[in-house]
This record gives sequence, structure tokens and C-alpha cells, in this order.
Amino acid sequence: MELNQVGVVCVILLLPALCRSQDSFTDSRATYYGSPDCYGNPKGACGFGEYGRTVNDGSVAGVSRLWRNGTGCGACYQARCKIERYCDEEGTYVVVTDYGEGDRTDFVMSPRAYKNLGRNDDAAAELFKYGVVDIEYRRVPCRYEGYNIVFKVHERSKNPEYFALVILNVDGAYDVTAVQLWQEDCQQWVEMRRVYGAVFDYANPPSGEINLRFQVSGSAGVYWVQSKNAIPSDWTAGAAYDSQLQLT
Repeated sequence: MELNQVGVVCVILLLPALCRSQDSFTDSRATYYGSPDCYGNPKGACGFGEYGRTVNDGSVAGVSRLWRNGTGCGACYQARCKIERYCDEEGTYVVVTDYGEGDRTDFVMSPRAYKNLGRNDDAAAELFKYGVVDIEYRRVPCRYEGYNIVFKVHERSKNPEYFALVILNVDGAYDVTAVQLWQEDCQQWVEMRRVYGAVFDYANPPSGEINLRFQVSGSAGVYWVQSKNAIPSDWTAGAAYDSQLQLT
């Protein structure tokens, strides 16, 4: 069966009440970057494109130490600052969509994400004046209620010569560490290359449907997850295909 082609819905909200983790918080610092509309950067280093700009209503961040050669792309974190009179107790929830370095910071946030550190608009305005604030953070499971994992064909792909993709809406607290496609003539899985961030590619992909599997790493260990369906043979650059799959 072929995967259903879908339009990527970018404004997907993480649900804080469902994203709690038992992990302890780590002390760090956070800052923010300029944005004309307060959303994320569509040219972020993860390669998410427009999805990386508006996922989680634009509450996104670039990271450095947590980048891990792009494996950290798509991870979700709760961060809260420490100035009691200004800082919200819940803090902000962010999705990693970019690489970013600041002044001893682990998070360079979109303005929307940074604003959510504050108790209210006035408190947030004061935090913006600081520029950099002390925070504590922890990783939390991503929740994309009602949405399956999506394979998005990268815009630079060209059928049939070159195939590249990013995997979106990865729920839970999992890292995508590898992607493979099925080579029918050799009857084996072959590795796709991590080009940068969350982008994987393969030159001269198999003709016909493309069957995929990806390796995830999490608290349950490392294992492979195979898509229930195949990407159709007439795939096009920029198209997104519903995997009919969720991890949690």
C-alpha cells in the first residue's frame, strides 16, 4: 500500500500537562534570537523548513551542547527561568529545530518561546531586557495528539536521481539515529546518509515504491521501526507522506 500524501500541519501544540517527565532539571542559561514575526527560523539547521518555523506554535529553539550532530533535532524540552518575580512556574516548552550558540547558553529560543518564560506580558518584557537568563531544563516527551509520524521529501530531491527526507512529528522522547531504505534487487536494507541536522539522503534510490525504516534511541533502548506503508513511486520533492505510525 502507498502512504497517504498529506499537507504538513505546522502549528502543532505540545500539551504541557501530558509532557511531564520524571527526570531532574539541569541548570543552564537561555537567550533568544531576532525574528520578524516571533516564530522560528525556516532555514534552521535541522532542515525542517516551514515546519521548523511554526511547530508548537513557534515555540522552538536552537541548541548547541544538546545538538549531538543533529540527533537532537525534534527533541522537546521544558525550561523555566529563576527570577521569581518574573518567571512562570511551568516555564516554556520548546522543540529543537536549529543549532544555536549564545553566552554559555544551552537554548537560543524563538521570541515566542522566550516570552513564555514570563508570568505575564509585563514580566516577559522584563526578561527580554535581560537578554540572557539563568534557567533549569529537562527533556520531556513530545506529544502530537492526532498526528502520525510524517516522511517529508526534501525540496532538493529529484525523482528518480536523488532522494532526501526529514522525519516529522516523532512523538515520545526518542532520537532518530539512522534511516534505511529497502533495496529490492539486493534483498537488503541500505543505510541513508545523514546530510545535516535531521536530513537523510540516498543517491539513485530504488525505482518503484520506497520502503523505509528508522532507528530510534530512548529509555527503552535502541531499536528499528518500520513504516507500515511505502512511499509511492511517483513521489515529488516537498511532498509529505503519512506513515500511519506513532511511537507512543
